[in-house]
Amino acid sequence: MSSPQNDETRIAAAEPALRAIMRRLRQIMAEPGDGQDRLNKIVRQVAGLMVAEVCSIYVKRQDGSLELFATEGLNPDAIHTTRMKRGEGLVGRCAEIGVPVNVPKAQSHPAFSYRPETGEEAYHSLLAVPILRGGALLGVLVVQNQTPREYTDEDVESLQTTAMLVAEHIVSGDVAGALQDPSSSLNTTTRIVGEPMSEGIALGHIVLHQPRVTVTELLAVDPEAELERLGRSVIALRNAIDSMLKTESLAKAGAHRDVLEAYAMFANDRGWLRRMQEAVREGLTAEAAVERVQNTTRTRLLRQNDPFWRERLRDLDDLSDRLLRILVGRGGTAFSELELPDDTILVARNMGPAELLDYDRSKLRAVVVEEASAQSHVAIVAKALDLPAIGNVPRLIERLNSGDPAIVDGAAGDIHLRPSADIEASYVDKVRFLARRQKQFRSLRNKAAITQDGVHVELQLNAGLSIDMPHLEASGASGIGLFRTELQFMIASTFPRVTKQTATYREILAAAGDKPVTFRALDIGGDKVLPYMRQPKEDNPALGWRAVRLALDRPGLFRMQVRALLRASVGRDLRLMIPMITDISEFRRARALIDRERAVAVKRGQPVPERVLVGAMIEVPAILYSLDALLHEVDFVSVGSNDLLQYLFAADRTNPLVATRYDPLHVASLRVLKHIAETCVAKNVPVTLCGEMGGNTIEAMALLGVGFRTISMAPASVGPVKSMCLSVDVSRVRDEIDRALLSNETGSLRDRLRRFAETDSVEI
Repeated sequence: MSSPQNDETRIAAAEPALRAIMRRLRQIMAEPGDGQDRLNKIVRQVAGLMVAEVCSIYVKRQDGSLELFATEGLNPDAIHTTRMKRGEGLVGRCAEIGVPVNVPKAQSHPAFSYRPETGEEAYHSLLAVPILRGGALLGVLVVQNQTPREYTDEDVESLQTTAMLVAEHIVSGDVAGALQDPSSSLNTTTRIVGEPMSEGIALGHIVLHQPRVTVTELLAVDPEAELERLGRSVIALRNAIDSMLKTESLAKAGAHRDVLEAYAMFANDRGWLRRMQEAVREGLTAEAAVERVQNTTRTRLLRQNDPFWRERLRDLDDLSDRLLRILVGRGGTAFSELELPDDTILVARNMGPAELLDYDRSKLRAVVVEEASAQSHVAIVAKALDLPAIGNVPRLIERLNSGDPAIVDGAAGDIHLRPSADIEASYVDKVRFLARRQKQFRSLRNKAAITQDGVHVELQLNAGLSIDMPHLEASGASGIGLFRTELQFMIASTFPRVTKQTATYREILAAAGDKPVTFRALDIGGDKVLPYMRQPKEDNPALGWRAVRLALDRPGLFRMQVRALLRASVGRDLRLMIPMITDISEFRRARALIDRERAVAVKRGQPVPERVLVGAMIEVPAILYSLDALLHEVDFVSVGSNDLLQYLFAADRTNPLVATRYDPLHVASLRVLKHIAETCVAKNVPVTLCGEMGGNTIEAMALLGVGFRTISMAPASVGPVKSMCLSVDVSRVRDEIDRALLSNETGSLRDRLRRFAETDSVEI
């Protein structure tokens, strides 16, 4: 007759590890005993069922350290003795980044921290998963083996599900000494710097976006009933998203519409539903299945370096959280509108675009998202809603409490938590001043930008989405100097067909009316990745296969875009500039493709634009040495100061370690820009500058001084730059800069030009 232990081993071998772990842990939770005893039983069972020599549980303490609470395989004397600081060792790294750490040779890993009291030197492979509850870290669950191996996705999934059960046990209060309710006395004034996503200033009170539903019932009693609940809730989720897309305020075409349609496609993904159904069949409740699939998918997506998949991760989190709220009967919204204060500053760890739209817009003053960038979907929607927004603020939520007063400066990327009376008064004055300035700028909307000495200056807009177009009329700009066509491609889930591109460009041109629009040909590669296009891994993508280089190697993509632009521009001029020209041969090849598409259209009897004007972007310093020859080939040129200056100084403007290594007002910058402007004037070729430099008043003043007469900028900059133009004498600025350059002055001229502006009463 077989023993109960042999029977259990035979049963475990015949069923998947996850199901066996779930069944055995259910029994352990029901057994009498204290919390420590249950933890000891859990590590023994998990080690046996996962065929691991070691299983350990580290629990987070009040000071943030991780203490070894239970182990099977390590030295038992190390329990309650071994502690790891946050971020220390592979266990601390798992806690720090909040995702599994899977290392075949742990002792060779640079993050490995050897603790002799544990006796772990015999074990090579390590898998650690965070123990989370409601997004908060409670500890780390670890398995180890002597043989070097990389644990499978199934192993990771099993350990993550086990960690969910361990989390419930820790917060139950049975585990003495565990950190169960993290809280802190956060009362001091704090300034935190993030990444600006949408400009504006807001004063208000923090509301924590809390979409997470804490799953307490993990083990299913009736799997069939759970499957039915899951199915009904998924249908409710899809219906809610469809209704959102039909609302009047969101029905208009635009970037926000494209984002939400892609989001709806994710919600209808059959694979997502199938994986949740499989988790229920393995013994989990519907809620636990949603959380399990969310955790495992998050782990896979975090392995991707592609920004597209990082954005899909935010969409997944949003959808999963919505589904959890529906399952527990809270509806799909993240926060009841009745609970919002009238001056809400919404703070989230991450957020999908639809979740932001759930909130009462009349009560929102600003939004801050820890895990978002200026290119994220939520940033696009925040701009469409005209909300100040800041992203990329790691561990912000740990430093605040709901209800804290705060100030959000969307232009600077500053968040002031619990501001002092002096800081608050300063920002109140700043808001009033900005309101007065905006009123003044609006009064200049229909006034020409003519300087004190009679120089006419054209101020144009940089744009990239249909939601930017209303700013053309509101700002009084004379046209679109740069329309970044790649943004439409970056927010789409597949490469837009010619008909879709044509419709988009027609919409842009119709919104511009009789004002000119200069389109930049598709500038992808580098940090601009299309999710549906395979690109090689490059060590230095900014200097790699991008812009015109990619277009000429993949002419089909470029020709499709040209075809769409030709069709959209019938009855008016098409102005198209080619980015990142390094050699004249590149421009010639690109122009030949454009001429070919136009000739094909004419041959087929299709209408074409009245004129096709093709320009080159000056961004690569090498082309400066062929500038005279290039100007014989082009209809116009546009200076992309962002790339030109970062290449000139070999300093990545997005890298905070080197972004300040140069100044646009450095003598080297001004010599280069002066050479370009003067050469274009001599050859009678129109020249525009369309980089960020043109949107700053003191830089714009310098551009006038070195010879530029057309500048393109962000919509919010048109008013201040026009005010500067109306107050400046260009001849005096030119003389000031020439004196500095002729005197062989070095470094930046910023302070010198600022003193000049003050003396000459120039509004900067």
